[in-house]
Amino acid sequence: MAESSFRDELVQVSALNEYVYCPRRFYYQRYQDQIGTPYELVDGRSKHEHQANRGGWITERYFRSDQLGMHGKIDLIEDDDVLTPVERKRAESGEYYPSDEVQLAGYCMLLEDAIGESVNVGYIYLYSTDTRHAIRISEKHRRTVREIISRIEAMTVDNIPPFTDNPSKCEACSARTYCMPAETANLEPEKVRGTGWEDEL
Repeated sequence: MAESSFRDELVQVSALNEYVYCPRRFYYQRYQDQIGTPYELVDGRSKHEHQANRGGWITERYFRSDQLGMHGKIDLIEDDDVLTPVERKRAESGEYYPSDEVQLAGYCMLLEDAIGESVNVGYIYLYSTDTRHAIRISEKHRRTVREIISRIEAMTVDNIPPFTDNPSKCEACSARTYCMPAETANLEPEKVRGTGWEDEL
């Protein structure tokens, strides 16, 4: 099988973050390609490009693992006796989220698969505060990564995930036009029961 085709069958590590944030949004991105390119992504890419060319100290490396079923590019790998992945985030809120930890765990797992050594710590760097946070990768993180990969691999175009149970996530979501949580709550309230959308009406 051609390499490009094979890569398409692997789960992007960034998809772990997107799925944890909202499986339904990820569904529209994956099958309907209706997300577009939001400002946050464009801005994030420009920051990555800027950092990647500052002084030559940033090294972006691509990894893939047949065994893990995922692939992705690690923003930066620090080499200070121990190889340590660094994931960079815009983080206008000044904080990182559980989904960011899961994404970092995916990168740690990819790196340790490549070097044959345990990678139990990674960093999340926040542009907004110019700070970085050490994250110890636990077995719970690893189980979560494997579980999400299985869920993504099991997804089909005929099964749309349920609405998020956190309506605040929908406020600036670029998929809202297609997901239509408020409209569904008005017309088919049984479909949003238990998600919190019934309280938004």
